[in-house]
Amino acid sequence: MLFKRKCKITFISHGSTIYTEENRLCDNESYPPLNDKGKEEIDNIANWIIRRSPRVDKIYTSNAMRCIQTAGIIAKSYQKDFEILDALENKKAGLWSGLSFDQIEEKYPTELENYHNDPEHYWPEGGESLSQLSSRVENFIDKIVEENITKRIIIVTHPDIIKAAIRNALEIPFKNQNRIFIPTGSASQINYYKSWESLVYSGFIPMF
Repeated sequence: MLFKRKCKITFISHGSTIYTEENRLCDNESYPPLNDKGKEEIDNIANWIIRRSPRVDKIYTSNAMRCIQTAGIIAKSYQKDFEILDALENKKAGLWSGLSFDQIEEKYPTELENYHNDPEHYWPEGGESLSQLSSRVENFIDKIVEENITKRIIIVTHPDIIKAAIRNALEIPFKNQNRIFIPTGSASQINYYKSWESLVYSGFIPMF
């Protein structure tokens, strides 16, 4: 029973937006939408994922426009509906929302230094620390797994949510969490067992 898989989750990172190349933080759920590159990325990942995993039982997505657009493309490939879950919202950025890290360094140097010194616990006003994000994602995943025993599901969400899921699965130190690279339009798979988790692959982008 120890090695019997409880649930297989494939995480899909939403496609590219106008903020992607500028590396801007964004916790706005209504903006920005996918750009042309993002739509192409998701077309590619949808074509790949249905060949790799022809069966999927459920598809969940964040309530952000860019994630809903992504989920729509994925769901169309499977001819299935998807469910929007508020719990999959992006990491709260607070004062830093909408800013690039260059802008953050210029406008909030003290806050940025505090973050670098204690990434596990610190985030500026209105934001969410890595430990808070980790707890939120862990509670959500535990609930989803228990509701989907033996099933194969797809979760469309944000790179930071996927990083937190991987960190939790592998028990990576918080200080190293941001070393996990999850590009837009990529797939990551975690298998959940009774007492442990296994990262099968992460940040995969199909090359056609």
